[in-house]
Amino acid sequence: MMNQSDNSVKINKSIPDFSNTEIAFKGKTNTELNKAYWLFKAVSSPFITKVGAAATNFLFRIGAPIVPLIKGTIFAQFCGGETIASCETAIGKLANGGVGTILDYSVEGEQEERSFIETTEEILNVLRKSKDDPRIPLAVFKPTGVGRFDLYVKVNNKETLTVAEHAEYFKVKARFNQICKFAHDLDVPVMIDAEESWIQTAVDDIALDMMRMYNRDKTIVYNTYQMYRTDKLASLKAVVYLAATDEFKLGAKIVRGAYLEKERERAAEMGYQSPIHKDKAATDADYDEAIRFCMEHITQVSIIAGTHNEESCSSLVGLMNTYRIERNDPAVYFAQLLGMSDHLSFNLADSAYNVAKYVPYGPVKAILPYLFRRAEENTSLAGQTGRELNLIMKEKSRRRNS
Repeated sequence: MMNQSDNSVKINKSIPDFSNTEIAFKGKTNTELNKAYWLFKAVSSPFITKVGAAATNFLFRIGAPIVPLIKGTIFAQFCGGETIASCETAIGKLANGGVGTILDYSVEGEQEERSFIETTEEILNVLRKSKDDPRIPLAVFKPTGVGRFDLYVKVNNKETLTVAEHAEYFKVKARFNQICKFAHDLDVPVMIDAEESWIQTAVDDIALDMMRMYNRDKTIVYNTYQMYRTDKLASLKAVVYLAATDEFKLGAKIVRGAYLEKERERAAEMGYQSPIHKDKAATDADYDEAIRFCMEHITQVSIIAGTHNEESCSSLVGLMNTYRIERNDPAVYFAQLLGMSDHLSFNLADSAYNVAKYVPYGPVKAILPYLFRRAEENTSLAGQTGRELNLIMKEKSRRRNS
């Protein structure tokens, strides 16, 4: 048996050098690097981010021709294109660096049945594309893309539904099933994205049903667990034990969370205790424990570590060594967003770990809510924008001096 010091050496040797900007930005031209630099400079200002979002919405309402400007700046940084076909360039660039693509149809906020049907068909098209393209190892969909938000709220609160709402919710669950069954038939893993806490229980219930049906032999369906919620670590552990008892594989995408300010504001406005941890340290602790617990039960669980945190990536690499898990084992994936944290994605991929980037796509106007969240996320996350800028500047300097 290997002693502790030997094991530590083995772990440290396997951790990628995340400071290697040559690998991180290998796929970017000098022009693309400069554009990224100025974009992150802009979104580093909370004032510019908030004013920019309001101004963009206003200009769209009055019909100003601003689509080309958006497509050439923030859209180009964080999105793959407007259609599956137009994402080909982004897919190819990621694949050249060993990074997979997760095509994410990021149209949201729709309320009509027709739009839910169209979105479902688009997700099925993504699954078809994924089946025939090894560069696209995973698919994803957003629950509010296939069902009405206010309906999820009523179900989540266990309110009495009208006859029409019962019929509507039956259709929502049927769309979940249509997507997950198709993913199962094509053997393409699919992730169910997380939503706000006041509809998440309704989503979790459907996701659990899908995993019970389609994760019997292998992991096809993944649910998302947001660790900034105070209750989610316990919830995740309970589902791990349930999966063992009911004999299905748990697919768990572990993230910190995407709606922090919105969650806290709603709790304050409505007078209930916020479901979000009081500080980042508590969120980090739960995230780390969630990853550790899943790795401890890796025969029952497949995980996707959705993180832009260097320490989290290093810790997971160490755990893979501890539990003797091969770098390319499909039970463990690292995931980041397109346009962010290339130093993690490409250095992990260069070391032969499974990595995939979320590549959002859709019509520019429809995808604006996603883009504004990305800009606000980079502004509010401590150190995120500064880290991106420092890495870009380091690479620009390396290229000048090479």
